[in-house]
Amino acid sequence: MKTEADEKASCSSKNGSDGDASSSFDIDHDPVYSYQEQRTLIHRIDRRLVVTLGLLYCMSQIDRSNLGHPFIAGMTDELALDVGYRFSIVVLVFFPTYVIFQPPSTVLTRKFGPRKFSAAITLLWDDVGKRYFGFNVIGCIALAFGGILAYGLMQMDGVSAMAGWRWIFIIKGVITCAASFLAYLFFVDFLEKADKSWRFLNTDEGDFILRRINKDRDDAKVESFSLGRFLRPARNLEIWIFALISFFIITVASSISIFLPIILENNMGFSVAASQCLIAPPYAVAALLMWLSAYVGDRYHVRGPSLIANFLIALTGLPIMGFAASSGARYFCVFLVTAGTNANIATALAYQANNVRGQWKRAFCSALFVGFGGIGGISGATIFRSQDAPRCIPGMSAAIT
Repeated sequence: MKTEADEKASCSSKNGSDGDASSSFDIDHDPVYSYQEQRTLIHRIDRRLVVTLGLLYCMSQIDRSNLGHPFIAGMTDELALDVGYRFSIVVLVFFPTYVIFQPPSTVLTRKFGPRKFSAAITLLWDDVGKRYFGFNVIGCIALAFGGILAYGLMQMDGVSAMAGWRWIFIIKGVITCAASFLAYLFFVDFLEKADKSWRFLNTDEGDFILRRINKDRDDAKVESFSLGRFLRPARNLEIWIFALISFFIITVASSISIFLPIILENNMGFSVAASQCLIAPPYAVAALLMWLSAYVGDRYHVRGPSLIANFLIALTGLPIMGFAASSGARYFCVFLVTAGTNANIATALAYQANNVRGQWKRAFCSALFVGFGGIGGISGATIFRSQDAPRCIPGMSAAIT
């Protein structure tokens, strides 16, 4: 992390001083743009990408966590989903598609560009840490207010002769479709096509970003696709370790996001209205912890300690949340579990991004990371079963393990 003196010295060398041979290797040294111009441009790129990605991630989080709210809003009684494994099956059928389609999606994104591909799949269905924090925290906000939105939509019960839980699906689906059109308008393509994106970068600005990436990790040049090049990183043990980290985090995070409304009502005795709204505070705390993890990681250039610390926070909360006698104590530990697991999603993403070099190696790692997250979603969907209500002891025990 640069000190103020470092930044001033850097600016001075960029604006007329001779410098030395090492300046050519300084990532902030550029023959065209001054240090301040670079900062302005990079911040503009961050705002465009983080907000657009955050919007899509927000819709993804709302859709993935949508089932718990209708469950306590009357869907389970009308569809008899509290019998056997019915609700668990309904939840887990969404996740195999994440596992199956993630690797080809990574390749198709490279081929067609993220602007068209991301908008299409949304319709149909590097202080790196702060950037991952940016769009993940938008997802946290979506989860925080998803319950409040669900409670509001429940009040439409009887409109057009439809139950309130049906309106939850309808309105959230309409919002997702609308977001896909906004994403197509504002999302940007890869750098080689950045000058064609609406009000984004011109050719000179795109060239500057390419120079900066090459100084940082030397992989800005587009590599042609081949199946062998894409699959070759599978021989690296670190890739599979990142994937397992994703599996364990998402197992707990997905089960909490889906089943938390049910746990609050059936396990802790809150009313339907309270169960919908009490979801918001834990996710607000998760956003704060996520920011702290991103700040520490970027400030000290470490991710592992934050990953372990967040894990210990969640592990502290899980047994109390599952087995304490007091509902107040269990609800307090919802904060710990929700904050620890969700903060680790962004931390783990940044961790693997910081330690993987090469376009197709990074693509394979990302695909495997998300794919194993999908397997974690399947695991999270099955550990809380209707027949275990209201204590859900097997689910809590599995999450702790």
